[in-house]
Amino acid sequence: MFNVTVLKMRDIIKYFIGGGILILLIILATKYFHNVKEKNGTNTQIIPTSVSQNSLLGCLKQTLPVVSEINEANTENQTNEETVQENNQKNFFQEILKTQISSIEGIEQTEETQNVEDKTNNEKNVENEENSDQTENSTNQENQQNNISLAQTGLQTEIITPNPITESFNVQYGKVKIKNQTSYNLTEEMLKADVTIENRNVLIFHTHSCESYTSSEAYPYTPTGNFRTTDLNYTVTRVGTELENQLKQYNFNVVHDTSYHDYPAYNGSYTRSLATVENLLKTTPSDIIIDLHRDAIGSRSDYAPSVKIGDTDVAAQIMFVIGTNAGGLWHPNWNQNLKFAIKVQEKAEELYPGLFKPIMLTESRYNQHTGKYANIIEVGATGNTLEQCLTSMKYLAKILSEI
Repeated sequence: MFNVTVLKMRDIIKYFIGGGILILLIILATKYFHNVKEKNGTNTQIIPTSVSQNSLLGCLKQTLPVVSEINEANTENQTNEETVQENNQKNFFQEILKTQISSIEGIEQTEETQNVEDKTNNEKNVENEENSDQTENSTNQENQQNNISLAQTGLQTEIITPNPITESFNVQYGKVKIKNQTSYNLTEEMLKADVTIENRNVLIFHTHSCESYTSSEAYPYTPTGNFRTTDLNYTVTRVGTELENQLKQYNFNVVHDTSYHDYPAYNGSYTRSLATVENLLKTTPSDIIIDLHRDAIGSRSDYAPSVKIGDTDVAAQIMFVIGTNAGGLWHPNWNQNLKFAIKVQEKAEELYPGLFKPIMLTESRYNQHTGKYANIIEVGATGNTLEQCLTSMKYLAKILSEI
């Protein structure tokens, strides 16, 4: 069985007319574009002149390559645009990445710089604080030294001890009184103060560092024992600091040790203080070695031996305690120590009579074998105030400077 297509003449004519119209439109379009190119001064021939041949195949042959070129150009342009767009995207992302990296690096550098600046500022602050502390300490020391009131001579001195305890002594050499508690017979030769001080080095320490005084308005404190406190700003140690400052005004070389020797344990105080003194003497040879104490409570806790010097100063009385070898301990230079105490007290009786109580000569050694002029000096008693004892150091320093 066969399929037969039947074409009517009317349809054939319709197809020819349609094809002719299409060809005519192509020819007109080609001429139009050709004229436009010539007006623009372009030599490019979109459609060759051979198109004038009224050949359908010729037109197609001439037209199709041009369309192909245009398509290729468009495709190439599109490809180029896509490439450019892609490159632009890449460049865009790269720029963003660079920007982010730069930002991150900037942040890191900023943080690093900030850390360095913070560290530098901290170091500067610490340094400034240290410098400020050093300056403040130096200023305080200068002010303290500048505010030190030096003792004057030619002032009237009067003993004003309230409810005094009767003074006892059994040896007198000139105006110097001695309470001799040993079996030694003190001869003229033993009492003669023929000693020469060969250097101006003074060592001050405290076997009983925590000994304190009666609390006052100027120096109130909380006791941690019977007239004792571990706060050395209110004890005999503070008195030692005052003596140190006063002696330095007279160009003495002073080493003041503020170590605890009676805390936390009272027993063994002299053993510990001996070790301190021996170590200090290795680096600072000193003839004058002062173990500064406060007088013991005794029979009355309100006992306050005092003198008035001039119109206003009230000073606590001072007492030398000199040890010997009478107790059996090696102490070959005790007589030198006694001569030194007598020499000081002779000058004291000349300048400020009554400032010193009688010298106490004992059988115990009290570590005084460590120097030629080693001694115990007791400043005031439990009834005295700290300010009275500080005042005493002003006059003691003046006396020491005179000898």
